[in-house]
This record gives sequence, C-alpha cells and structure tokens, in this order.
Amino acid sequence: MEFTDPSGQTPAQLKDIEVVFSNIVGAAIALAGIVLFIMLVIGGFKYLTAGGEPPKIESARKTLTYAILGIVFIALSFLFLRFIGVFTGVQDITIFKIFQGN
Repeated sequence: MEFTDPSGQTPAQLKDIEVVFSNIVGAAIALAGIVLFIMLVIGGFKYLTAGGEPPKIESARKTLTYAILGIVFIALSFLFLRFIGVFTGVQDITIFKIFQGN
C-alpha cells in the first residue's frame, strides 16, 4: 500500500534517485557530444583561418587534439565499466540501482 498525502500526490521515494541519476548521466553524455562537435568545428575553423601562421596552426591542432582526446576518454571510461561487468559477471553495471532489501 502506498502512502498518499491529502492532495493525492505520492511522496518521493528512494528509488526515484535512480531515475534522477539516470537522467543526469544521459544529459551529461549528450552534453559531451555537443561540446565535442562544437570544439571540432572551432578547431577546424581556427585551422582554416590560420593563414599559415605557426602559432595559430599549433593552437588549432591543440583544440582538435583535446577534443578528440576528450571523447576517447569518455568512450574508454564506458568500455572500462563494461569490461568490469563482463569480468566480474555483474549484470548491467552501467545502470545505477539502489539496493532495497526487505
């Protein structure tokens, strides 16, 4: 039986944190993809407009390198978690769940 307050609303429960955390992780991954795209566009634009000047070319290369390294780091982090799940036999290690023993 679920408790409802007089307005008919069900109060927040501990399992709702799972949904909030899942939404935050999903938004963070989407934001990382958007930032990657923007940084690649900025780096490409800087490279195209460098005009052969070595400091500007180096700045553009650093921007592109850091953008690519960032997305590689994110992908490796996810793959590392999947590897841990396969190695230990834990199912769905990338899904956040709160243990609720009765």
